[in-house]
Amino acid sequence: MTVRQLTLPELVEACGRLGVTHVGLWREPVAAHGLEATAGLVRDAGLTVTTLCRGGFFTAADPGERAAALADNRRAIEEAATLGTDTLVLVSGGLPAGSKDLPGARERVADALAELGPYAQRHGVRLAIEPLHPMYASDRCVVSTLAQALDLAERFPAEQVGVTVDTYHLWWDDQAPRQIARAGASGRIHSVQLADWATPLPAGVLNGRAQLGDGSIDLRRWLARVAAAGYTGPIEVELFNERLWARDGREVLAETAARFLAHLGT
Repeated sequence: MTVRQLTLPELVEACGRLGVTHVGLWREPVAAHGLEATAGLVRDAGLTVTTLCRGGFFTAADPGERAAALADNRRAIEEAATLGTDTLVLVSGGLPAGSKDLPGARERVADALAELGPYAQRHGVRLAIEPLHPMYASDRCVVSTLAQALDLAERFPAEQVGVTVDTYHLWWDDQAPRQIARAGASGRIHSVQLADWATPLPAGVLNGRAQLGDGSIDLRRWLARVAAAGYTGPIEVELFNERLWARDGREVLAETAARFLAHLGT
Protein backbone atom coordinates (compact mmCIF):
# COMPACT_ATOMS: atom_id res chain seq x y z
CA MET A 1 0.00 0.00 0.00
CA THR A 2 2.99 2.30 0.51
CA VAL A 3 3.49 2.24 -3.27
CA ARG A 4 -0.01 1.51 -4.48
CA GLN A 5 0.73 3.45 -7.68
CA LEU A 6 2.81 0.47 -8.84
CA THR A 7 1.20 -2.55 -10.43
CA LEU A 8 2.03 -5.84 -8.78
CA PRO A 9 4.53 -6.80 -11.52
CA GLU A 10 6.17 -3.38 -11.14
CA LEU A 11 6.28 -3.83 -7.36
CA VAL A 12 7.87 -7.25 -7.66
CA GLU A 13 10.47 -5.94 -10.10
CA ALA A 14 11.30 -2.98 -7.86
CA CYS A 15 11.62 -5.22 -4.79
CA GLY A 16 14.02 -7.47 -6.66
CA ARG A 17 16.14 -4.55 -7.76
CA LEU A 18 16.37 -3.19 -4.20
CA GLY A 19 16.91 -6.55 -2.51
CA VAL A 20 13.57 -6.43 -0.69
CA THR A 21 12.60 -10.05 -0.02
CA HIS A 22 9.30 -9.68 1.88
CA VAL A 23 6.12 -7.87 0.97
CA GLY A 24 2.77 -7.29 2.66
CA LEU A 25 -0.13 -7.36 0.21
CA TRP A 26 -3.62 -5.89 0.16
CA ARG A 27 -6.60 -7.77 -1.18
CA GLU A 28 -7.70 -5.17 -3.73
CA PRO A 29 -4.58 -5.18 -5.93
CA VAL A 30 -4.35 -8.95 -5.54
CA ALA A 31 -7.90 -9.28 -6.84
CA ALA A 32 -7.17 -6.90 -9.71
CA HIS A 33 -4.14 -8.91 -10.81
CA GLY A 34 -5.75 -12.25 -10.01
CA LEU A 35 -5.19 -14.39 -6.93
CA GLU A 36 -3.45 -17.32 -8.60
CA ALA A 37 -1.46 -15.01 -10.87
CA THR A 38 -0.28 -13.00 -7.85
CA ALA A 39 0.69 -16.15 -5.96
CA GLY A 40 2.75 -17.30 -8.92
CA LEU A 41 4.28 -13.87 -9.42
CA VAL A 42 5.62 -13.53 -5.89
CA ARG A 43 6.62 -17.19 -5.70
CA ASP A 44 8.63 -17.01 -8.94
CA ALA A 45 10.33 -13.83 -7.72
CA GLY A 46 11.34 -15.47 -4.44
CA LEU A 47 9.26 -13.00 -2.43
CA THR A 48 7.70 -13.96 0.90
CA VAL A 49 4.26 -12.52 1.59
CA THR A 50 4.35 -11.33 5.20
CA THR A 51 0.66 -10.52 5.71
CA LEU A 52 -2.54 -10.01 3.79
CA CYS A 53 -4.67 -6.94 4.52
CA ARG A 54 -7.39 -6.88 5.32
CA GLY A 55 -10.19 -8.86 6.87
CA GLY A 56 -12.59 -7.71 9.55
CA PHE A 57 -15.51 -5.24 9.58
CA PHE A 58 -17.46 -7.50 11.91
CA THR A 59 -19.63 -4.99 13.75
CA ALA A 60 -22.82 -4.90 11.68
CA ALA A 61 -25.93 -5.65 13.72
CA ASP A 62 -28.00 -6.75 10.72
CA PRO A 63 -27.90 -10.57 10.36
CA GLY A 64 -27.55 -10.43 6.59
CA GLU A 65 -24.67 -7.96 6.75
CA ARG A 66 -22.98 -10.06 9.43
CA ALA A 67 -23.29 -13.20 7.30
CA ALA A 68 -21.82 -11.37 4.32
CA ALA A 69 -18.88 -10.16 6.41
CA LEU A 70 -18.16 -13.65 7.67
CA ALA A 71 -18.27 -15.04 4.14
CA ASP A 72 -15.89 -12.34 2.93
CA ASN A 73 -13.49 -13.11 5.76
CA ARG A 74 -13.51 -16.81 4.91
CA ARG A 75 -12.51 -15.81 1.39
CA ALA A 76 -9.76 -13.59 2.80
CA ILE A 77 -8.43 -16.51 4.85
CA GLU A 78 -8.38 -18.69 1.75
CA GLU A 79 -6.61 -15.94 -0.21
CA ALA A 80 -3.95 -15.62 2.49
CA ALA A 81 -3.32 -19.35 2.37
CA THR A 82 -3.03 -19.28 -1.42
CA LEU A 83 -0.51 -16.42 -1.24
CA GLY A 84 1.56 -18.35 1.31
CA THR A 85 1.20 -15.98 4.25
CA ASP A 86 0.20 -17.17 7.70
CA THR A 87 -1.28 -13.84 8.83
CA LEU A 88 -4.50 -12.03 7.93
CA VAL A 89 -4.69 -8.53 9.43
CA LEU A 90 -8.11 -7.52 10.75
CA VAL A 91 -9.67 -4.06 11.01
CA SER A 92 -12.63 -4.68 13.26
CA GLY A 93 -15.17 -2.21 11.90
CA GLY A 94 -16.87 0.88 13.32
CA LEU A 95 -20.21 1.53 14.94
CA PRO A 96 -23.29 0.59 12.90
CA ALA A 97 -25.27 3.58 11.66
CA GLY A 98 -27.14 5.21 14.52
CA SER A 99 -25.48 3.11 17.22
CA LYS A 100 -23.59 4.40 20.25
CA ASP A 101 -22.94 0.95 21.73
CA LEU A 102 -19.16 0.43 21.68
CA PRO A 103 -19.21 -2.59 24.05
CA GLY A 104 -21.85 -4.28 21.94
CA ALA A 105 -19.87 -3.71 18.76
CA ARG A 106 -16.77 -5.19 20.36
CA GLU A 107 -18.74 -8.27 21.40
CA ARG A 108 -19.78 -8.79 17.80
CA VAL A 109 -16.07 -8.76 16.93
CA ALA A 110 -15.55 -11.53 19.50
CA ASP A 111 -18.45 -13.51 18.04
CA ALA A 112 -16.89 -13.33 14.59
CA LEU A 113 -13.49 -14.40 15.89
CA ALA A 114 -15.06 -17.42 17.56
CA GLU A 115 -16.45 -18.50 14.21
CA LEU A 116 -13.46 -17.63 12.05
CA GLY A 117 -10.55 -18.64 14.29
CA PRO A 118 -10.90 -22.42 13.79
CA TYR A 119 -11.50 -21.91 10.06
CA ALA A 120 -8.31 -19.86 9.80
CA GLN A 121 -6.32 -22.41 11.77
CA ARG A 122 -7.41 -25.18 9.40
CA HIS A 123 -5.95 -23.11 6.57
CA GLY A 124 -2.69 -22.38 8.40
CA VAL A 125 -3.59 -18.72 8.87
CA ARG A 126 -3.57 -16.57 12.02
CA LEU A 127 -5.92 -13.63 12.59
CA ALA A 128 -4.19 -10.44 13.73
CA ILE A 129 -6.43 -7.81 15.32
CA GLU A 130 -5.11 -4.35 14.51
CA PRO A 131 -6.14 -1.64 16.99
CA LEU A 132 -6.58 1.70 15.24
CA HIS A 133 -6.16 5.19 16.69
CA PRO A 134 -9.31 6.31 18.59
CA MET A 135 -10.13 8.87 15.88
CA TYR A 136 -11.28 5.89 13.79
CA ALA A 137 -13.52 4.31 16.45
CA SER A 138 -16.83 5.53 15.07
CA ASP A 139 -16.44 4.57 11.42
CA ARG A 140 -13.59 2.12 11.04
CA CYS A 141 -12.42 0.30 14.16
CA VAL A 142 -14.01 -0.01 17.60
CA VAL A 143 -10.79 -1.59 18.89
CA SER A 144 -8.59 1.39 19.76
CA THR A 145 -5.90 0.11 22.12
CA LEU A 146 -3.60 -2.86 22.29
CA ALA A 147 -5.19 -3.79 25.62
CA GLN A 148 -8.62 -3.97 23.99
CA ALA A 149 -7.21 -6.06 21.14
CA LEU A 150 -5.55 -8.47 23.58
CA ASP A 151 -8.69 -8.74 25.70
CA LEU A 152 -10.40 -10.04 22.56
CA ALA A 153 -7.53 -12.18 21.30
CA GLU A 154 -6.94 -13.92 24.63
CA ARG A 155 -10.37 -15.53 24.47
CA PHE A 156 -8.93 -17.76 21.75
CA PRO A 157 -5.78 -19.83 21.20
CA ALA A 158 -2.72 -17.81 20.19
CA GLU A 159 -2.32 -19.89 17.04
CA GLN A 160 -5.74 -18.60 15.97
CA VAL A 161 -5.87 -14.96 17.10
CA GLY A 162 -3.22 -12.39 17.94
CA VAL A 163 -2.54 -8.71 17.33
CA THR A 164 -0.86 -6.29 14.96
CA VAL A 165 1.37 -3.65 16.55
CA ASP A 166 1.22 -0.52 14.37
CA THR A 167 3.22 2.48 15.54
CA TYR A 168 0.94 5.00 13.81
CA HIS A 169 -2.05 3.87 15.83
CA LEU A 170 -0.41 3.13 19.18
CA TRP A 171 2.43 5.61 19.71
CA TRP A 172 0.33 7.92 21.92
CA ASP A 173 -0.72 5.22 24.43
CA ASP A 174 1.43 5.09 27.58
CA GLN A 175 0.02 1.63 28.34
CA ALA A 176 1.17 0.20 25.01
CA PRO A 177 4.69 -0.82 26.15
CA ARG A 178 3.22 -2.97 28.93
CA GLN A 179 0.71 -4.44 26.49
CA ILE A 180 3.46 -5.29 24.02
CA ALA A 181 5.17 -7.29 26.75
CA ARG A 182 1.84 -8.96 27.54
CA ALA A 183 1.34 -9.85 23.87
CA GLY A 184 4.85 -11.21 23.55
CA ALA A 185 4.52 -13.38 26.64
CA SER A 186 1.56 -15.20 25.10
CA GLY A 187 2.97 -15.38 21.57
CA ARG A 188 0.36 -13.03 20.16
CA ILE A 189 2.40 -10.46 18.25
CA HIS A 190 1.53 -11.65 14.77
CA SER A 191 2.68 -8.61 12.82
CA VAL A 192 4.42 -5.26 13.28
CA GLN A 193 3.86 -2.21 11.08
CA LEU A 194 5.69 1.11 11.00
CA ALA A 195 4.57 4.57 9.99
CA ASP A 196 5.36 7.99 11.40
CA TRP A 197 2.94 10.63 12.74
CA ALA A 198 3.20 14.17 11.39
CA THR A 199 0.76 17.04 11.85
CA PRO A 200 -1.32 18.65 10.58
CA LEU A 201 -3.24 15.60 9.42
CA PRO A 202 -4.86 15.82 5.99
CA ALA A 203 -8.60 16.22 5.53
CA GLY A 204 -10.25 12.88 6.21
CA VAL A 205 -7.19 11.79 8.26
CA LEU A 206 -7.04 8.31 6.71
CA ASN A 207 -4.05 9.08 4.50
CA GLY A 208 -1.94 10.90 7.08
CA ARG A 209 0.79 8.32 7.66
CA ALA A 210 4.15 10.01 7.35
CA GLN A 211 7.37 8.67 5.89
CA LEU A 212 9.71 7.13 8.47
CA GLY A 213 11.65 9.84 10.27
CA ASP A 214 9.36 12.70 9.27
CA GLY A 215 7.20 12.73 12.39
CA SER A 216 6.94 12.44 16.16
CA ILE A 217 7.37 8.71 16.79
CA ASP A 218 10.52 7.20 18.30
CA LEU A 219 10.49 4.27 15.89
CA ARG A 220 13.72 2.76 17.14
CA ARG A 221 12.32 2.54 20.67
CA TRP A 222 9.18 0.83 19.38
CA LEU A 223 11.22 -1.80 17.57
CA ALA A 224 13.26 -2.34 20.71
CA ARG A 225 10.02 -2.98 22.62
CA VAL A 226 8.74 -5.63 20.23
CA ALA A 227 12.17 -7.25 20.12
CA ALA A 228 12.30 -7.35 23.93
CA ALA A 229 8.88 -9.01 23.86
CA GLY A 230 10.36 -11.81 21.77
CA TYR A 231 9.13 -10.81 18.33
CA THR A 232 11.51 -11.94 15.58
CA GLY A 233 9.21 -11.72 12.55
CA PRO A 234 9.24 -9.29 9.64
CA ILE A 235 8.71 -5.56 10.10
CA GLU A 236 6.37 -3.95 7.58
CA VAL A 237 6.23 -0.31 6.55
CA GLU A 238 2.67 0.77 5.70
CA LEU A 239 2.21 4.36 4.54
CA PHE A 240 -1.10 5.84 3.39
CA ASN A 241 -0.01 9.17 2.00
CA GLU A 242 -1.33 11.05 -1.02
CA ARG A 243 1.94 12.91 -1.56
CA LEU A 244 3.89 9.66 -1.64
CA TRP A 245 1.34 8.10 -3.98
CA ALA A 246 1.71 11.06 -6.37
CA ARG A 247 5.44 10.39 -6.76
CA ASP A 248 7.23 7.73 -8.75
CA GLY A 249 6.59 4.47 -6.90
CA ARG A 250 10.06 3.03 -7.45
CA GLU A 251 11.58 6.20 -6.01
CA VAL A 252 9.28 6.00 -2.97
CA LEU A 253 10.13 2.34 -2.40
CA ALA A 254 13.86 3.08 -2.56
CA GLU A 255 13.45 6.03 -0.19
CA THR A 256 11.43 3.95 2.26
CA ALA A 257 14.03 1.18 2.31
CA ALA A 258 16.78 3.74 2.85
CA ARG A 259 14.84 5.44 5.65
CA PHE A 260 14.28 2.09 7.34
CA LEU A 261 18.01 1.34 7.32
CA ALA A 262 18.99 4.87 8.35
CA HIS A 263 16.54 5.24 11.21
CA LEU A 264 16.04 1.68 12.35
CA GLY A 265 18.82 -0.51 11.07
CA THR A 266 21.64 -1.84 13.20
